[in-house]
Amino acid sequence: QVQLVESGGGLVQAGGSLRLSCAASGGTFSRYNMGWFRQAPGLEREFVSAIHWNGISTIYADSVRGRFAISRDNAKNTVYLQMNSLKPEDTAVYYCAAAVDISITAMRHLRVYDYWGQGTQVTVSS
Repeated sequence: QVQLVESGGGLVQAGGSLRLSCAASGGTFSRYNMGWFRQAPGLEREFVSAIHWNGISTIYADSVRGRFAISRDNAKNTVYLQMNSLKPEDTAVYYCAAAVDISITAMRHLRVYDYWGQGTQVTVSS
């Protein structure tokens, strides 16, 4: 069983930056493809970004491409989401998730993920 714990959320002004972290335990982190999703009040959970287990292949939602960067440190069992040029519409609870044996293109879909964290709140004020 894999446990995922997100941290790094908070309140920031528009144009600011935050770095989210997701620490994994209980499994072989280097085997997992990792994703970030977010959910704003009243909306469905949506894909933000994902990174292949090899740390090389990454994908982004159109809404965050060029502003957000995903990375991972397999030695620390942690995946990161660097968020720059934040906008009020980025306000949401951000979740990390882990999946095994899926293609990079499949990683946009919630249903392929096996494990989820509890989420961390990101609030961007205008």
